[in-house]
This record gives sequence, structure tokens and C-alpha cells, in this order.
Amino acid sequence: MIQPVILCGGKGSRLWPLSREFYPKQYLRIGEDRTLFQETVLRTNGFDEVRPPVAICNTEHRFFVAEQLQTLGIKGEIILEPIGRNTAPAIAIGALMHKDDDPLLLVIPSDHVIKNVEAFEAAVKKAAPLAEDGFLVTFGIVPDRPETGFGYLRKGDSIGAGFKVERFEEKPPLDLATEYVTSGQHFWNSGMFLFKASVYLSELGALAPEMLTTCEKALADSIQDLDFVRLCPEAFAQCPSDSIDYAVMEKTDKCVMVSMDADWSDLGSWSAMYDAKDKDRDNNVLVGDVIALDTKNSYLHAETRLLAAVGLDNIVAVETADTIFVAPKDKTQDVKKLVEELCDSGRSEAMFHRKVYRPWGAYECTDQDERFQVKRITVKPGQILSLQKHHHRSEHWVVVSGTAKIVNGDKEFILTEDQSTYIPLGAMHRLENPGKIPLKLVEIQTGSYLGEDDIVRFEDVYGRTEG
Repeated sequence: MIQPVILCGGKGSRLWPLSREFYPKQYLRIGEDRTLFQETVLRTNGFDEVRPPVAICNTEHRFFVAEQLQTLGIKGEIILEPIGRNTAPAIAIGALMHKDDDPLLLVIPSDHVIKNVEAFEAAVKKAAPLAEDGFLVTFGIVPDRPETGFGYLRKGDSIGAGFKVERFEEKPPLDLATEYVTSGQHFWNSGMFLFKASVYLSELGALAPEMLTTCEKALADSIQDLDFVRLCPEAFAQCPSDSIDYAVMEKTDKCVMVSMDADWSDLGSWSAMYDAKDKDRDNNVLVGDVIALDTKNSYLHAETRLLAAVGLDNIVAVETADTIFVAPKDKTQDVKKLVEELCDSGRSEAMFHRKVYRPWGAYECTDQDERFQVKRITVKPGQILSLQKHHHRSEHWVVVSGTAKIVNGDKEFILTEDQSTYIPLGAMHRLENPGKIPLKLVEIQTGSYLGEDDIVRFEDVYGRTEG
């Protein structure tokens, strides 16, 4: 029996500005019908005996995971990490959830692309006997080029359908990466694993006992919140932060590798995104409303308006509603440093898109200045916002389309298209869409402070105190 454990904790900063901390790449539809997370979930369905997935994510992304599983018609377990502690503790939580029946844990990140799903399935099936025999199996990707953005695995002696891992190699410079690829002895480190829950917990207990103990405490003191399991914040905060490679795989004598040649990419940079996409006759990837003249070998991505380029070569240019990012293709790994600079400067563009998603729908700021802000709000059918009030702002709501059920102070009433209401400062209020189509309205805020943290909640069907 295979138990998928899907790791959803990444921030996706290397694909900024499309991917941001509060809406990372695994939940985006990056030119596909489904999100990377949804594709990952569906990829686990090709085995004879497989359980619904365990998804481990942070609190801010919980409703993305729940909604995207619901869209697929899949009921999985969703574990909420109160703070990021890297992959080793996250996997430990997944193993502890199922330690009694001891399945094979198929551990996979939620933000990878695998085009050859049959090859993926074949590699997992090949690895299963090794995992049943008590080995910790990692998957080594057959490299097709020198790559400086990945770690490498050096294979050792054959064992069953795989190899002992002789050595884990850090991300190499180009000359060493070239040597690795030509040697035929090195494979990209995929970050995917297969092993029995009991074996992983045993090795973690031997090699990182404090980590195992704090994970056990965090799970034992967890609470059920709607469809989520919330780990105990105090206990999990005490857990050491480490990757599975450093905490376990590089130290255990049970580590083996099975090769995988499945047209894989971790989409870890814009250059990787370029490599993963189909090209036009000039070797460009053009996404959105793009016109490119005398341009080649480039990735040009427009989200909200025309992107026009002339005379470019080996360039990445990405346009969103609030940012434009431009870099040589061979410098796109440095975008993480750019995001760190934005964070240090307190820029919201590092964290949020202009359009912010909530479990009830979304809002987008369209105009703002001193003491006023205009938002476009969409509420999904049947959804309801929290009962709340504000200390520093009043609001005007104008319904554009759909039907709004409104609580405003001690009054409750219905508004339809072209109707409006005024919410005075300090008044208790609530917005609901009782209809069958999306509710769209314009909100005009006025006041001395317009931050999102000026919300006092009294009731919330999503159990939120934040966001």
C-alpha cells in the first residue's frame, strides 16, 4: 500500500513575480489546465493500491490545498505547519500519522513537473521491493545537461533494482557539473523518496532524536480544525529545522537510489521554466499578450497587458499587474536575492499579488492614495465573509453583478446590481453571496488607516483569526 505524502511548504521565490509567498508556484496554473499541486496529486493515482494523499502545508495556504483537492474530488488529509521546519520534520509528521499500519510513504514535492508519468510510475514500482526490504529509496534523475542549480547523487554498488548512494554532492560549478554528467555516475537529486513509515521513524530517532520527539509532541497535541489538523505551535517551534538529506539520508546506511528518466523539472528558476516549455521557431517561449521582433532564446510572459520586445536574446521578462521583472536567462537564479531585498525593504510585492485570494473568493486593489482605497471584490457562490468591524475606516459597497446579502449594524438586507450601501466606521458588518453566480462588487475605503490588519472578527465560518 502506497501513502502519498505531498510537501507543500515551498515559497517559490525563484519564480517571482509570478510566484509569491502567499501564493507560491505550486498553487498557480502556470500555462496548464491544473495547478502543479493538482498534477502532483493526480500523478499518485496510477498505482494499484494507493491511499488519498497527506498534504503538509503552512497555515496561510490551507484553503488553496482544500479547494484544489475538492476540485479534483479527492478527500485527503491536510496537516498545517505553524512554522516552516524544512522537509525532515514534515515527512516525520506524515510518517507518524500512519505509523500503526506502516505503509510505503511516497514523498513528493508539490511543485515539480513530470511529463512522462509512465516512467515515474515505473520507477516507483521498481523501488517498492527495496522499500519493503527496509531501505530508504531516493530517486535520481537521469541528467540530460550540466546543471548548476541541482544537487547530485553519485551511485555506488548495485543493489536490487537500484544502487547504493555513494555520495551526495552539493550544487556544483559548471565545469564540475559537466564532469558529473559525462561520467555517467551522477544523477540529479530529485527530492522524491519511497520508504516504510517505520523505517524512516527508526532512522530519524537514531540520527536526530530531538526532531522525532518534538514532532511526536506536536502531533499528539494537535487539534482538528474544520478539514485540517493543526500541529501544536509551541511544540513544533522547538523542532530542529533540517532537510531529510542532511538529517537522515546522508548519514544512514539504508540509503539507496533508483534512477528515473521521466522528463522531470523542479521549475526552480525562470531558465528551468523556459526549458520545460515548448518553443516557437525563434526558440522563444511567449506567454500571454506578447509581440517579439528580432528576439530569440527568450522567455516573455505577460499577465495583464501587452509586452513588446525588440532585439532580445537569452532574456527573461515577466509582467504582472504590479511588477515587471527582467533578467538575462543565466542570472535568473539570483531572483531569490532580489526577493530578499524586497522583504528587507518591507515591500508587499514580495509577499502578495495585487489580487489576493481568500477562502471565500478574492479581492484586488485597483486604486489607492492617502486616506482612500478602491478594491474589486469577488465572492464565490454560497460563500460568506466574517462578521467584523474596523476601527479606522468606513466602507462603501457597490454591487456590480450578482446578489449580496448584507449585515450592516442591526440591519440585514439584499442588494442587487447597481445598488449600494455605506458601512460607517465601527459598524458590525458582513457580506454573503446567497446566489448561484459570483458576486462582484466595488469597495471604496476611506479613513486614517487602511491596512488589512484593521479587522476585528466576531464570527468566521473558516475559523480564521488572521487573513
